Amino acid sequence: MANKPSSDSNLQSTLQRGKACLRCRKRKMRCDGQKPSCQQCTRAKKADGCEYDDGKGKTRTQILRETIVRLEQRVRELEDPEYVSPAVTLFDPNFHSRSNSSSSESFGSPESSYLSASHSPFPSDSSPASPPGSWAQLHGMPSPSPAPFLPEVYFDDNHARFQPPLELAQMLVDIFTPHSRQCGLEIHMGRLRESLSLPASEQRHPALLNSVYLWACFISRPEPLSQHEEHYLQHTLQSLPDGLRTGGKLVDVIQASCLLSLYFLANGRLLEGSYHASAAAALAVQCGLSGKSSFEGWSSGSDSEMKPTVCDVREGERILAFWQVYNLDRCWSVVLRKPCLIPDKSDLRRAILSPWPQDIKDYENGHVDTVSAMPTIRSFLSGAVSASSFSTPALRVKASALFAHADHLAASWNPNAKTSSRVSEEMRSLEHTIALFLSRLVPVNQLDSLLPEERHSIVMAHTLAHSATIHLHRSFALDDSMSFEKSSQAAQACITLIKQLSERDFAFLEPMIGPCWWSVADIVIRDLDTLEASWPLADYSDLRNDLGILLYAMTSLSTRFPIVAPAVSKVQKRLASR
Repeated sequence: MANKPSSDSNLQSTLQRGKACLRCRKRKMRCDGQKPSCQQCTRAKKADGCEYDDGKGKTRTQILRETIVRLEQRVRELEDPEYVSPAVTLFDPNFHSRSNSSSSESFGSPESSYLSASHSPFPSDSSPASPPGSWAQLHGMPSPSPAPFLPEVYFDDNHARFQPPLELAQMLVDIFTPHSRQCGLEIHMGRLRESLSLPASEQRHPALLNSVYLWACFISRPEPLSQHEEHYLQHTLQSLPDGLRTGGKLVDVIQASCLLSLYFLANGRLLEGSYHASAAAALAVQCGLSGKSSFEGWSSGSDSEMKPTVCDVREGERILAFWQVYNLDRCWSVVLRKPCLIPDKSDLRRAILSPWPQDIKDYENGHVDTVSAMPTIRSFLSGAVSASSFSTPALRVKASALFAHADHLAASWNPNAKTSSRVSEEMRSLEHTIALFLSRLVPVNQLDSLLPEERHSIVMAHTLAHSATIHLHRSFALDDSMSFEKSSQAAQACITLIKQLSERDFAFLEPMIGPCWWSVADIVIRDLDTLEASWPLADYSDLRNDLGILLYAMTSLSTRFPIVAPAVSKVQKRLASR
């Protein structure tokens, strides 16, 4: 008796030509034509990418291409008032066949769309530095000139303000959103995006918006979008004085100063980066962000949003803004060899009393901590534990505190004098705090269990904590075998962590991880030099392999953050010797 054909094969045999989904058509696979997703796509876990071009509706790919064409037409209208947009937009029907497999598939998938605020714009099978659907990939369309990124000019309170077209502004925010924590900015990105369609007075300050657009262009390197960095850089710089002059939306101005500083630092423009980091810290202190009452005594009455509120996202963002400045001040002051500007003294008037930062979702749900009567950072360094200090942003702050305090203690050591008992006791206490902090972090071999944004913050926390040990002991290492060993172990822990990173991770690492890897490289080179000098016939291939791992990591990072390039050259020269 003949076998009865399955329903799947009946569907496939009767499916009319041209009715298969785009994915099956491209791969020349049999498609059952089921909607919203066929079984081939469902089995391949590509259900979201299953699209039908049957003339009954537009695919996501077509909608995205139309959006880009509309932006180009808008630009032409702005450039030439006599230009008239065509009534009908024509598309190349062979676009899909000319596109390569990875780019066209990522174009249609929501996981990698520019226009999805909840997903990274980078597909997992392409370079993290190249957003999918970039201008260069649109074969049937001309690449835009710098004009698409020229802002519209409007006037608010008799002051000229600059804003790109709404669709372009939203696209730039979407590009930036997966990288906001990488840049130190903790705000509700969904609300920021929605606010772009509101009147100018209800939007965030232009300084903050333009700094977000600047970073969106920067993280798009080497794509054509990056050539507009200078444009948004200038508008950010022009917007800052306006925020200071009017006294309005000062939290936005502080956040913008931090983003601007980090942009300069990541590009190796250290003097400019230091200037804006100092400005952000000074403004945060002046506004009282770190004190018992935010903005207590602040005389300007022009900024109602600066007044404390209860269980509000803006209150949470104000807390997060302070810790954004703190991380920048503490970490980069060590790198730049300059004093920290945010005071934290035993005197409560000059102590940091701001509550530990929480995830933005916690603030959205109304969970805003009250200010503690005890200094936040000083209590942590003395061994106190707070139930609210284990959020991902709080762990990142703790790592900054350990890193800066370790460098401060090491700097207090006088090589020409005997180390005082007080300094020795403080060093032992800090070592204990670092070890306790590391024990409470997600272990390195379990990082894959974390969400991407948490994963990269925890990687940074691990790295800063081990770098704190390196900074604490390297001044004593040549005279004290125990310090030599502890700094070497910390360097090895960082190398073990690097081995856990994937190629995709490098697109989301903080710029600060570069200087941390410098110190790791210094320790490995020191160990290699010591071994070669003491035991010329010894096998030091492991240390050279460690340097090779560091060279790979720093080279990958230097393609995104030029500040790392000098350290790459140093490691290359050491590996080339002998």
